[in-house]
Amino acid sequence: MMTTQPVIFFDGVCNLCNASVQFVIKHDKKNYFRFSALQGKYAEKFLPKFNVKPEELVSILLLEQGRLYTKSSSALRVVKRLNGLWPLLYVFIIVPKFIRDWVYDIVAKNRYKWWGRQESCWVPTPELKEKFYP
Repeated sequence: MMTTQPVIFFDGVCNLCNASVQFVIKHDKKNYFRFSALQGKYAEKFLPKFNVKPEELVSILLLEQGRLYTKSSSALRVVKRLNGLWPLLYVFIIVPKFIRDWVYDIVAKNRYKWWGRQESCWVPTPELKEKFYP
C-alpha cells in the first residue's frame, strides 16, 4: 500500500518528534502529509526498499514522489508545504547540506535528553487516525 501522498516517518517515542508531527498537522491545512512512526509496520515494510533500517534512524524522513529525504532536507521540504510564514524557512536550503545536517545531528543526538521520551508511541485521536499508517 504505497501512498501517493508524502509520508513523514518519525520516532514515535520521541517527545520532540511527536510535537513536530502535531505542529505539522496543525499547519497542514491542505491535508498534504501522512505519518508513520519508525517503529510501525508501514516503516518496517517500506524503508528497507531505500536501504534504511528504521531501528537505526535518528532522523525524521520524508517520502515524497518516490524519493526519500533525510535530516535537514526532509525538515525543510516539510515546512515548505505548511501554511503561514513557515515556508520562508525553506531559504535555508541554500546552506550547504553538511552544515545543515551537522546542526540537525546535534539536536537529534540530544533530543531525548532535552525533550524526553515516552514509553510507547503516541496514539493519534480518532479524528487524526486517517493521517497515520500503522
